[in-house]
Amino acid sequence: MAARFRIATFNCENLFARYNFKQKTKIEDISHEGWDINQTRFEVHDHVKRKITGRAVRSLDADVVVFQEVENMEVLKRFRSGYLGGFKAYPHLMVVDGNDPRLIDVAVASRVPIIAARSHQQRKESPSKTSFIFSRDCLEVDVLLGDTVVTLFVNHLKSMMGGRAQTRPRRELQSTAVRQVVEERFDGKLDRRKFIILGDLNDYLDSPGDPGSGITGLVGWDEVENVVERLPDGERWTHFYNGANEYRQLDYLLVSRTLARKVKKVEIERRGLPLRAVRYTGPRFPGVGNDRPKASDHCPVLVEIEL
Repeated sequence: MAARFRIATFNCENLFARYNFKQKTKIEDISHEGWDINQTRFEVHDHVKRKITGRAVRSLDADVVVFQEVENMEVLKRFRSGYLGGFKAYPHLMVVDGNDPRLIDVAVASRVPIIAARSHQQRKESPSKTSFIFSRDCLEVDVLLGDTVVTLFVNHLKSMMGGRAQTRPRRELQSTAVRQVVEERFDGKLDRRKFIILGDLNDYLDSPGDPGSGITGLVGWDEVENVVERLPDGERWTHFYNGANEYRQLDYLLVSRTLARKVKKVEIERRGLPLRAVRYTGPRFPGVGNDRPKASDHCPVLVEIEL
């Protein structure tokens, strides 16, 4: 019997936790005697924002959600406990500390078993090079969907901070490396493989063969389909940049050709966007503000597959 599974990617924007003073702690008590660990609590930062983020994730009803910008495993556990419904909602979690100096990592929350994982954070162009290719990681995860193993390659490529043209070579290097990782995993035999390359690729395609993009070779790879392109042209954007009033696709689900034939639905969840993203005219989650609070500056993107 066929079953449908839902897989999503979401850059949840700085999912951190911090120590906060308990509400009952008086400032004068702290100033007179100092403070100790019993007067604080370690909790997910910005509760109001994370309520909306959690609402966005729950609305997906996804079997597997991959995240970008998660601080560590403890933070993901606390987010699951406080905002996603607890252990039963997503019993399987995966985070591997990556290379980012801000400590933002890629992560996986899954209802279905994670049966294998491999980090590629230490991959280099060559043994003589001292720097790593991936800004965060290319996290390779096998999930069991029914009796079918699907491999996810979770990415968060170099941002455009500092200029799109100036940072393009790094994304191009990373995109090439992602293809190599996939080909190595399957020994170059991709015709019947079930995999998805997904995450925040931090670049867009203005047009086919866009010379300004650092991800053309990956998104345009003939072994995968950018399934967001199944949506109408005006509905493919996943990110709003206020500085230039730009609506772009930065978040991708690149589904292997074999698996793409089983895709039944593609969705982009925009109800957590700030009100200033005026191109989206639909309803918002309760509490969303003009700029903040919001779920994230990115939209979750989801694919539904029948196996």
